[in-house]
Amino acid sequence: MGLRPEKQKLLVIIATVVGALAGLAGLVAAINSIGDYSPAQEASAAVLGPDVTVPETFHGWGSPKLFDPISDRGKDQRALTEKEVFGESELPVAKKLKLKLVAKKIDSNCSAALWGGSLLEQVADAECTQVARGLYASSDGRYVGQYTLLNLKDGQSAADLVESLKTLYRGGWVNPLTSSKAAFPPGGHSEAGGYALGHYVGLVWLGKVDGTEPTPKDDFVSLTLALRGAEKAVYRRVVTITGPAS
Repeated sequence: MGLRPEKQKLLVIIATVVGALAGLAGLVAAINSIGDYSPAQEASAAVLGPDVTVPETFHGWGSPKLFDPISDRGKDQRALTEKEVFGESELPVAKKLKLKLVAKKIDSNCSAALWGGSLLEQVADAECTQVARGLYASSDGRYVGQYTLLNLKDGQSAADLVESLKTLYRGGWVNPLTSSKAAFPPGGHSEAGGYALGHYVGLVWLGKVDGTEPTPKDDFVSLTLALRGAEKAVYRRVVTITGPAS
């Protein structure tokens, strides 16, 4: 190449460094591909049929200390009722927007409301006795949402379930209730969140009726807060144990 010996040596060093960096980049990419494991990989086509709808995203939160008085079902043995959890037929979102309850159901057989081998096994271990589901349609006809409340044996089981769902939710989820007034579109975009509430787990599931992803004009935060209005039942149970002063 017509280079002097010292420049040839420098070129070899540069080439060696570049090669090493390229190899390192490849290694990092490989590691990242492992770290970016998607729950969709576990949910194979055999598990997720064309009519199965699951959230695209899921976020989970642990139980606040407020719910410590009901961290053990032994202190909160009364069964949930439809009137208690879904007594309000409308949940306000904004001044001109409401979520209307279009279907509700409480199953004592938790496997009737859920699907997915790992999820069913975990709720069985958690001694799940009830799954309360309420399906909602927005008053403007644009949104569909479902709130689910699971009655487990203790706070640790609730926390473990929420943590597990962070990675396994696309391989096991809640069955949506059916109604002619609202439905999650198969294959459409939807989002979900899980909340440990003492020995309960609350699941919020939201989507647009047309199945498209939300835009800045779609206030999913307010919709989520509205759906969580069903959790008033859990707050009332805390007050029953601790008294109004809490």
